[in-house]
Amino acid sequence: MEATRNEALEAWMEEHGYSSNSLAEAVNQAHERLTGRPGGLDGSSIRGWKAGKVRWPKSAQRAALEDVSGLPAAALGFVPRGRTPSTPAPPQEDPDMKRRNLVGGIAAAAAAAAAPGTVGPRRIGMSDVERLQRRFAEIIASDHRYGGQLGIEQRAAALADEALNLQNAGSATQRVRNNLYACAASFRSSAMWAAIDGRRYADAKAHMREAQALAEMSGDQEIKFRIWSHAGTMFRHIGRPAEAFAANDVARDLHITRRDPMFASLGLARQAAIYGAAHDRTGTRRAFDQAEDALERAVPNDYRPMWLLAFYDQAELHSLALSAYLSLGDYPTAEFHAHRCLSTLRPHMRRSHAITATRLAHAQLAQGDVEAATATAMKVPADAATQHARVSRMLQEFGAALRARAPRSSTVQTWTEHTRDAWKATA
Repeated sequence: MEATRNEALEAWMEEHGYSSNSLAEAVNQAHERLTGRPGGLDGSSIRGWKAGKVRWPKSAQRAALEDVSGLPAAALGFVPRGRTPSTPAPPQEDPDMKRRNLVGGIAAAAAAAAAPGTVGPRRIGMSDVERLQRRFAEIIASDHRYGGQLGIEQRAAALADEALNLQNAGSATQRVRNNLYACAASFRSSAMWAAIDGRRYADAKAHMREAQALAEMSGDQEIKFRIWSHAGTMFRHIGRPAEAFAANDVARDLHITRRDPMFASLGLARQAAIYGAAHDRTGTRRAFDQAEDALERAVPNDYRPMWLLAFYDQAELHSLALSAYLSLGDYPTAEFHAHRCLSTLRPHMRRSHAITATRLAHAQLAQGDVEAATATAMKVPADAATQHARVSRMLQEFGAALRARAPRSSTVQTWTEHTRDAWKATA
């Protein structure tokens, strides 16, 4: 007997934007979450379902599919053993009408029966998720341009709340709900990073706790990595390397770092910076070498989340090495990494350019090159010098170190006049 195509499953997949491969991956993830064992489906397995070759999947696979879709397997066109499939529609039926009937039947099976004449609840779908992801891209762009601003933090936190509010705004599949939690976690992690960058550490910790809870509900490994990696950076900035190591280790132990060398590289590069803060020269060098090797192994065109692609590359790797070697007091090596970073830094990363130039000025001053250091510091844009908390503090420290090293030099006078004129104009 020839198999009857599962048109209900095909219609549901088309409506929700699933390919055979992406549905296999989603069901496998749900299978592992529900049973503790990896799922074994691939794209050909799903194509077999659609072709009607598998009329009733195994119980664990059915449970995983129902978890992903939010529908019973029967509503997706599967037929329990012992029953016969429904008679196919006659050939002359309008295909568009047929598809509408299928989709409508699926929605009816999923929703609770509504009273006659009433309008059902709003359906939340991937288009809502995509709208939030576009807003997330705007937050990322603002961060790289301005960084650390309270307005960015507040906007990201508000968008996290907006993503959560959608959970209660209507019906949705489990896939959509997981994506909404991931969006909320992404926004909250950006609020956390803006607070870290602005040195508002109490606020950063509050955002971190919220972001961690949302990431767990989403099951998204990529956003979990981002949050725990940010936590490691936060603890490094406030001088608590033991906690920084612990948080960064959580990020580095996630499965995503074994699947994608770029994640592994970022985790190792941040580990190198923590080793520097802990004054461990051997650990710094070893972690940096491993990070560089992992980045070279990363396949350039593999899919990666927008937030990672927006900033992590050779320039960021050298930026983290610069931070580590400054902490170690190895100023020639720090200067080398600063120049490597500046030579490859993407133009839109204005915040990173200001931080790197300021650190370079510190490295040059520590080596006694007063004029070059001052010239470098004077190239930092005035808006970054006055409005970015980290840059502002580092430049204040630079001025104090400059006055201590060359108290009566003309260079000190030049620096004083520069900060008075250029900075006050933007204050």
